[in-house]
Amino acid sequence: MAAKQNMSDNFRRSPCPVAGILDIVGDKWTLLVVRDLFAGKQTYSEFQKSPERIPSNILADRLKRLLEYGIIEKEPYQTRPVRYRYALTGRGRELGKVLKAMVAWGEKHIPGSRSVIKP
Repeated sequence: MAAKQNMSDNFRRSPCPVAGILDIVGDKWTLLVVRDLFAGKQTYSEFQKSPERIPSNILADRLKRLLEYGIIEKEPYQTRPVRYRYALTGRGRELGKVLKAMVAWGEKHIPGSRSVIKP
């Protein structure tokens, strides 16, 4: 699936890059899916086993959004029924820098927090 090169005007709130990235990954679930991909999870069922317990309808929506913006890609690993394996694209791997900064800030400023992965 081809990634959108430019977000549609209907989706963008402003030309601000912070607002733009928040429109894509700024909800409470999307970066957790990206985190799980960095941790080695690849399948829908693996994402559902995360401690945050993302609801299945939200997980499906977030995977669709990440695919639409070229942050992840998918390939079938089973045909009946069709099931997919997900992976970060180059664009998605660049979010590792963002996650790493968030992990460092959280570990420093949120008592008791710790990361099991280092993006």
